[in-house]
Amino acid sequence: MKPFRILVAIAALALVGSASGQTLAILHSFAGVSDGAYPVAALVQATDGNFYGTAQRGETYGDGTVFRIAANGSFTNLYSFNGNDGSYPQSALVQGNDGNLYGTTPQGGAGYGFVFRITPSGVLTNLHAFFNYPPSGGVVQGSDGYFYGEATWLYRISSSGSFTNLYLPDGGPVGGLVQGSDGYFYGTTGGGGASYDGTVFRISSTGDFTNLYAFTGSDGAYPSSALVQGSDGNLYGTTSGGGAYGSGTVFRISTGGDLTNLYSFTGGADGAIPESPLVLGSDGNFYGTTYSGGTHATGTVFQMSPGGGLTNLYSFTGGIDGANPRAGLIQGSDGSFYGMADHGGAHKYGAIFKFTVPLNPPANQVSGIQPTGTNVVFTIPSVAGETYQLQFATDLVSGNWSNVDGVCVSNSIGAALTVTNFGGATGPQGFYRFAITP
Repeated sequence: MKPFRILVAIAALALVGSASGQTLAILHSFAGVSDGAYPVAALVQATDGNFYGTAQRGETYGDGTVFRIAANGSFTNLYSFNGNDGSYPQSALVQGNDGNLYGTTPQGGAGYGFVFRITPSGVLTNLHAFFNYPPSGGVVQGSDGYFYGEATWLYRISSSGSFTNLYLPDGGPVGGLVQGSDGYFYGTTGGGGASYDGTVFRISSTGDFTNLYAFTGSDGAYPSSALVQGSDGNLYGTTSGGGAYGSGTVFRISTGGDLTNLYSFTGGADGAIPESPLVLGSDGNFYGTTYSGGTHATGTVFQMSPGGGLTNLYSFTGGIDGANPRAGLIQGSDGSFYGMADHGGAHKYGAIFKFTVPLNPPANQVSGIQPTGTNVVFTIPSVAGETYQLQFATDLVSGNWSNVDGVCVSNSIGAALTVTNFGGATGPQGFYRFAITP
């Protein structure tokens, strides 16, 4: 009887997704003077669970801030730039393996800005001053412990400030670098190439440079953000212009330089001018924002499948929910996406938002079920931030499903889950499924 019971359960197993839609909640509206204004760079979630970011204007001296915000909206201004120590931060922070945060300012000091280090408590140290060219993006820490970034030159800097210029590319690097699984760093230039529409390049930690692709306009133009590597090993990114309608594109490029234009924005309801990088969600899709377009012409949040299917998830109204996001999204450990709008909000100086969308796992089915003594063990594909409740029914006709007590699992990492129904093999014959609650 027991083998038959398990076979019936396998045939009936399914994951039941939530029918509720996505929601956007405002965590903080910038007031301009007291806490900063006009944030344009993505947040980073640190190991303490808080999010850290920059605002390019406002606060005491009007030169921008570094701040911390919790997932519940608790906001702390950590540092106010005064011009002498930097001005107008426009790039995302990165947490180093020493626990400190690293970033750049494009102006301030005696020249063209700094690379800085700031502790989570707000103690700032400038590591390097630029005198001939400003940094055009933040820094990323490589597997060798050094930080790599972009100005007119591509450069390397240690956590103590030892600085080395690596290569001077044509066209002006923008948006920051990403280290691929092959150890190389990948980035884009906003111009350059045969058509002056921008390029995608690769560089090693020692400065070995390769130009992988030059945009021609119809396939995209003027990339302005960093790339992200997908689970398939390819790199994904956006261009702020070009494409079939001149409103920007989403593209995929192999590490060897083969580029595919996945989507061309029309400039209408689907959005226009994507200036922010994509983020790979725990469900295997990519998520991003557009600066304009959408229902109210003030930007969107979108979802993009690896194959190029685009869904407009949210259109900003330009009111209290914000407008014109330049900053990219980040998926928090709770599964929600966090981002910032450059304008709008309660005071018109920008806003920090939390965007929750019901996520489906890559395969909408239970991948394994196994009786172990008196227990039944299930393996479930899952996504971060969702809760999985095991349910049982004696038939598939009545629709009477009941929760199995004690078999409710919250996942925070977005991987396969193994859950056990203790004593399940000795219970009545029936059917199992899992309900998903974001």
